[in-house]
Order: sequence, then C-alpha cells, then structure tokens
Amino acid sequence: MFQIKLSLFSKTKSLENKIDLFHDKIIDVAMTFKKAITVFLREERSVEYKKLCKQIKNIEHDADSLRRDIENKLYSHNLIPDLRADVLELVENLDRIINRFDEVAYKFYIERPQFPEEYHSRIKELCEQVSDCAENMAIASRAFFRDFSTVRDYSQKVYFIEAESDVVSGKMKEAIFDSDMPLANKLQLSNIIGEVADIADIAEDCADELLIFTIKRDI
Repeated sequence: MFQIKLSLFSKTKSLENKIDLFHDKIIDVAMTFKKAITVFLREERSVEYKKLCKQIKNIEHDADSLRRDIENKLYSHNLIPDLRADVLELVENLDRIINRFDEVAYKFYIERPQFPEEYHSRIKELCEQVSDCAENMAIASRAFFRDFSTVRDYSQKVYFIEAESDVVSGKMKEAIFDSDMPLANKLQLSNIIGEVADIADIAEDCADELLIFTIKRDI
C-alpha cells in the first residue's frame, strides 16, 4: 500500500513557517503583477501603477530576507543535512521567479511600452499564464516539504501552462512584426513580451529541478 511521506519539519517548526511564508510571497507577487499590468494597460505610469510596483518591490525585499533566514537556519542549526543543498538550491531558484516579476514590472515603468489596444487582451492572457505558472510552482514546492505525493501533479501544470505561454507570446510577436508599427516599437514590444514569458521559463526550470529533488528524497 502506498504511504504518504510526511513533512520534513517534524522538529523544525520555525523553519517550516519561514518556508511557508516564502511560498506565500511567490503567490503574492504573481497576483500583484497581474493586477499591475492590467492597471498599466489602462493608465500607463499612473499613481496606482507606481503603488503596485512598490508593493512588488516590498514583496521582493521580504522574500530576500526570508531566503537569507532560511539559509542561515539550515546551516547554523544543521537542519535536514541530507537535503540541505537541494533545499538551498530550490529556495534560490524560486527567488529568481520573484526577482523577475519585480524586474519586469519595473521595466514597464521605465520603458512605458505602447501596446496598441488590440494587443491588450493577449498581453493580459500572457501575464495570467506566467502568474499561474509561478503559483503552481509555489504549490508544487510547498508539497515537496509537506506531502510530496502531489509534486508531480503541480509540476505538470507548470509544464502545460509554460507551453501555452510560449504559444501566446510567439503569436503576439509574430502579429507585432507583421504590423505597420515602426521597427523600434516592434523591437521594444517583442523584447518586453519575451521578458514576461521568461517568468514561465524560470518556473519550468524550477519544476525540472524540483522533480529531481523529489526523486532523491524518495530514495
């Protein structure tokens, strides 16, 4: 009969809480990013967009602090030594997702890309996809620490959504280069679409490594 592997943290409640909070930050930044881009498309660099960018930056700072606390606890207290290196690498990879959300939101703020209205629904769809990708990655990672019987399920969702985001971003770039916009505008929009799509690529890379860590933990 299949038995569920229990949490890694039977004796390390403080570390468990910090890792839980770290996963929460990924979900928070993904949701805030979706809202921010919707506001940008409607209002561009408005007061509301600046406020949401600041929220994203604050989430990123909080996540960095949590990452450092997690690393410190793992080393200073010699916790879960058999999996410590894997946990450290996983947390650092997840932090890259949060950092990229912050970078892309700031890129919108600095460059103020002018998306024609006919592309608004597509860029919103892409932002929805990359945010969903990050959220499912956070859920998969949380499962690794608590009950990893569902890690593969959520990882597969990450793969599926990432593939869908590739299709959406590719079609959008194709449509932009087929348009009569000036070349400089085409290049700017193509670049920023690629930056958004990269968020899902990073989540996919995290899922790849998480599955390897899960196999190692199951041995």
